[in-house]
Order: sequence, then structure tokens, then C-alpha cells
Amino acid sequence: MIKRPEEVALMAESGRLLASVFTHLDRVDLIGMSTMAANDLVEDFIVEQLQARPASKGQYDYAYALNASRNSVVCHGVPSATEFLLDGDIVNFDITLEKNGFIADSSKTYLVGQVSSAAKKLVQVTYEALWHGIHAVRPGARLGDVGHAIERHARRHHYTVVREYCGHGIGREMHEESQVLHYGKPQTGLVLREGMVFTIEPMINQGRRDVHTEDDGWTVVTSDGKLSAQFEHTVAVTRTGFQVLTLRPDERR
Repeated sequence: MIKRPEEVALMAESGRLLASVFTHLDRVDLIGMSTMAANDLVEDFIVEQLQARPASKGQYDYAYALNASRNSVVCHGVPSATEFLLDGDIVNFDITLEKNGFIADSSKTYLVGQVSSAAKKLVQVTYEALWHGIHAVRPGARLGDVGHAIERHARRHHYTVVREYCGHGIGREMHEESQVLHYGKPQTGLVLREGMVFTIEPMINQGRRDVHTEDDGWTVVTSDGKLSAQFEHTVAVTRTGFQVLTLRPDERR
């Protein structure tokens, strides 16, 4: 998980390009678009405009450039030409990009049209939970501090954290050591060191945390049919704290 400064710099370039993919999506009217059309739009932009590679394509025999996880889908939603985004939906697009041999990974949950206040709140709290986790990152902290910060914020708003899926180390491979849980106890787990790079990607449920995988072997849904939201960033541990390698322009403060 430890990367040399020049490797972190290359990952930051991959992250910058990936952030521009979400900026491109931000300009698209998603109402009525199929999730396959969204996939094709993203793949074309990555390959043709950014001269990069959608890293998920071919990973574990997965055939697409993104996951499209709509409403009660927690993660790993498979794009479909017959699944259309409707007014009032929420949808998470999880996208990976490889450039110069290094991979960045990020996701964002979009509000499609006029979304209910309950759905908006879930999405907002999930985004806040991601940042609570990110702000726990610094040398000498532990991964348990990151997970605890995320879960504490979610529980404060009466939501639950999915435990079956987690963040992960990342670099030349999409999934490297170690696992980054989105729950935990303070001052437990791996000690963070400068040069570590990993994803933080909490999945927060409106109802129970229980999930199950559908028959396609990919799509993970909430067991009670309630909404789930997710956000993700690729984060590097720096000498004094953290650097978000996939930070989008709209997030810069």
C-alpha cells in the first residue's frame, strides 16, 4: 500500500482525469437515460478524450466501464439498455480509470430530477460520512478511526453502514492491501503511514444494513428494499494528513 512520491504523483494524475469524468457527467440530463447509455458515455470520454483506460473493464470478467447502482442497489449495479433513470431516482456511478499504469477509483451518487427530501437527506449524510472518514486520515491514526468516524455520523442520523463491502488499497492494481472498513473502534486496526493510498467508499442504508446479491452474481441490493447511497474517493496519506487524489473541481474549498 505504501507508494513512493513519484507514484503518488502519477496516481494524482489518474485521479484528476477521473474527477473530470464526473464533471462531464454533471452536465448530462440523466432523466430517461439508460444506465447502459451512461456507461457508453463514460467509456467514450475516458478512452477518446482522456486517452486513458476504464480500469473496471475486464476486471474479474466485468464487461463495463462503470457500476450503476440505482435506488435500493447498494453497489455493483450492472449497466443495462433496458434500465432507465427516472425522475426521483438516486443513482451511484462507480468509475475507475487507469493512466500511466496507475488506477484511481471514485464514485458519486446523483439525484435524478425531483428527488424526495428523504432521499436527499440520505445522499447528503452519506457524503458527509465519507468526509468524516477522510478527515480521520493522518500518519499515526488507525483504520479503525476512519471506520468509526463514518459509522458514528451515519448512526447519528439513524442510518446503517453496509459491512460486507469496504474500501481497499489501490495502485497498479485496483484492489491491493489492506481493507478499509467503514465501521470500527478508535485506535484499532492498521496504523496509517505516509505514502499509503486507499479508497474510502461508505455504503449507507436508509433501513437495515442487510444486503443480498441478485442472480446475476454482481448486483447487491438492500434486503428490505429501502434506499442506499454511496460516495468514494481515493486518498493518500501525506506527511501532515491526507490528499484526496480524486477530488472534483466542485469540491475544492
